[in-house]
Amino acid sequence: MPGWAKALIIVAIVFVLLVAGVIGAGVYWWSHNKDALIARGKAQVTEGRNVGLATDNQGCVDQSILRYKAERGFAGALAANLFMQTCLEASRPTSGFCDDVPLQTEFIKSNEWRVAQCKRVDLSSDQYCQQLFAPVQRFCEKPFPKPSTPEKYRR
Repeated sequence: MPGWAKALIIVAIVFVLLVAGVIGAGVYWWSHNKDALIARGKAQVTEGRNVGLATDNQGCVDQSILRYKAERGFAGALAANLFMQTCLEASRPTSGFCDDVPLQTEFIKSNEWRVAQCKRVDLSSDQYCQQLFAPVQRFCEKPFPKPSTPEKYRR
């Protein structure tokens, strides 16, 4: 067998072992942390709903940003997203809240809007900031749950 074939086999075996190791480590981590993560997610949903009942749409966004600034990073962004989504669903309407919010499928406008929002809240250099505003876009695309209100916030 030529030397290059042996080297290729060794590289392939090392790659497979590395992938298996990463998967194994992920399964181990998840099995030891899933209960705490699920409990934290449920707490964020409950807190978001409770805050939403006492505030308007913009208050939900403001509270989510404050929470994220207190705990930045991937986990903080996930928690802020869960909080904001449930808060917005329970909150009172803010006049004009969705007027300038682009659809999620308007990729260029959406990216520009998220960048502008991050700059507005002084998080333009944060790598997770743009994800904080995804719940606002999802919320603004949904129809109202009450039949006595307009079918959509905008358009």
